[in-house]
Formats: sequence, C-alpha cells, structure tokens
Amino acid sequence: MTDILRSEWTKIRSVRSTVWTLAVTAVLLIGLGGLLSVASKATADGQPITGDQAVMTSLTGIMFAALSMATLGVLVISSEYRTGGIRTSLLAVPRRLKLLTGKIVVFTVTALVVSTVAAAAAVAVGVAILRPGSVDVGTAAQSVFGAGLYLTACGLFGLGLGTLIRHTPGAIVSAIALMMVLPQLTSALPGEWGKAVSDHFTTNAGMEIVLDQPGNPLGPWSGLGVYALWVAVAVVAGAVLLQRRDA
Repeated sequence: MTDILRSEWTKIRSVRSTVWTLAVTAVLLIGLGGLLSVASKATADGQPITGDQAVMTSLTGIMFAALSMATLGVLVISSEYRTGGIRTSLLAVPRRLKLLTGKIVVFTVTALVVSTVAAAAAVAVGVAILRPGSVDVGTAAQSVFGAGLYLTACGLFGLGLGTLIRHTPGAIVSAIALMMVLPQLTSALPGEWGKAVSDHFTTNAGMEIVLDQPGNPLGPWSGLGVYALWVAVAVVAGAVLLQRRDA
C-alpha cells in the first residue's frame, strides 16, 4: 500500500492541472473573502461588525472554492481515463479497490491540509480588514476546520463522480448540478417534506459545518454527516462500477 500511496502522491503533485486547481481553490477562498470583506466594510457606515460576521464574510468565497475542489477530485481519476493512463495504473495495481483507496487517501490528506490553511488565511485577511471588536477563537477555529472538512468532502464528491462517470466534462457538470443548482431548486419544493429534502440535500446540509444557515435544523456536525453520506454514495457507486467495467 505504501508504494501505491507514493505513486498517487507523485501523480497529484506532478500533474499541472491538479496543482493549478489547488492554487485556484486557495485564491478563490482567500481572494473572494478579502474582496467581500472590503465591500462589507465600505457599506457598514461606521456600524460595528461582530466577530461572527467577520468570520462568515471571510469565508463567503467557499461556495466557489468548493466547485474548484470538486473539479480537482474529478481530475484525480478522470484524467487517467482521458489519457489512457488508467490501464497502466490497473496493470501495476490489479486490485482496483486498492488503487481507488490509495487515490482517496492521498487526495483527502492533500485537500484537507490545503483547504484548512487557505481557510485560516481567508479568516485572517477578513478579520484584518473588518477589524471587529472581538473574535471568539473557538468559533473561528470551528469555522476554519469546518471549511477544510467541507472542501475536502466536496473534492471527494467530485472524485466519486469522476470514478462513476469517467468523463471529465460530464462529471464536472454533474458536480455543479448536485452542489449548486439542485440545492437551490429544492428550496422551492412545497410543504414540510420539501423543506426536509432541501435541508438534507448535499451542500445545503454540508455548509452547516461552515456557516450557520437560518431555518436549517441540522447542526454543524449533523449537517456534515448528512453530506458525508451523499459523498459515500457517490464513492461507493463509483467503486462498484470500477470493479465491474473494463478500463
């Protein structure tokens, strides 16, 4: 397993598309958070800004960073199908689930470290710009670590979809639909059952770990748990088809 992990780490750090996508994720998170912090300060009209508001504003860019991270997850495996490299990988590691596990482990560690560091930088920049009276360190730390976990989950969602679909554009479009389009549309569903579906739908649930969403009864960890189930379904479905299909 060590050789597989070393091989996957070499792939993820040597392929330009993955390195650039990681960089774009960090830039989106930090840059958009900083821009929105500047805009919020300009429109505050001298009104005091609370620490919670500063942290939430700093992490607003996470919605776009999530798509970038999901794209990276897709590329981790779909790029091998595009180039035909998956055949070489499967010849080297005939046990397909072992190969997929290696990809998941290396991607998870890489995404979690980069996302958490970028989230911490985004909050530091936002707080420096907005200068709130005080910041609850515990709340800020939860939001930063939660952002890292959320972005990592988005990346794993993309990896699962990439394994399932095996086509880069198709998997990315599916990720956009499931993470941004459909979650918004579910809010239009009528009745209590519609609200329940909306509250528990992919990123609607997952974002609870980062930003408190009024009206959603799920707590931070429950919301992340629900999102993790969606991610697990995509990954397991992809693993089953990886076992059954030809390379």
